[in-house]
Amino acid sequence: YEMFHTTFYMRRLHSLVGLVIIGVFLFEHVFTNSTVLGGAKAFNDSLAMMELIPRPVFYGLEVFAIAVPILFHAIYGIYIAAQAKNNPSNYGYVRNWQFAVQRYTAWLLIPFLIWHVGYMRVWEKGVMGTHINYDLLYTYFVTGDYAILHTVLYTIGMLAAIFHFCNGISTFCMTWGIAKGPRAQSVINALSMGLCTLMSLITLAFMASYFM
Repeated sequence: YEMFHTTFYMRRLHSLVGLVIIGVFLFEHVFTNSTVLGGAKAFNDSLAMMELIPRPVFYGLEVFAIAVPILFHAIYGIYIAAQAKNNPSNYGYVRNWQFAVQRYTAWLLIPFLIWHVGYMRVWEKGVMGTHINYDLLYTYFVTGDYAILHTVLYTIGMLAAIFHFCNGISTFCMTWGIAKGPRAQSVINALSMGLCTLMSLITLAFMASYFM
């Protein structure tokens, strides 16, 4: 009983962290990246806004509001995914496919985040002291070594993160008893997949803008 109780609250915390904290971080990431559609200056200006946050506050937010919640969500998510039984081909229902893709994107996002955060935040910004701006990302995605590989991997990673988050909205609403009946669940699922489509299209647009 005690084990069930602990698992119940851990899963609730896992879903809450994923929806609220990581969700806010993902929205900010998509929004900031989307400013590149307004050109290099607009993008650099949006990054400059981050620089206005006092360093101790910024680092505190990075560690306790982003890194720690993501680590908890990832580690406990691996535990959940390892226990999950994926059988979309046997049942074929849309929700069952979404359940399976939720788990597949979870496994994909682990190496993606290690690569992306490790390179951009830890190596480039932290170790090398590089100022992240439009020119750096243009080189990274368009003109540099392995640029096309970086573009493909980053785009896939972002789309995986967007689906994982948006599908998580449906799961959250069912888990927390917000969407109780089949009709309510269908509406929430349609809305969350609509949001997924919108955020994915914005991502594809701002990635394409580097090549125009």
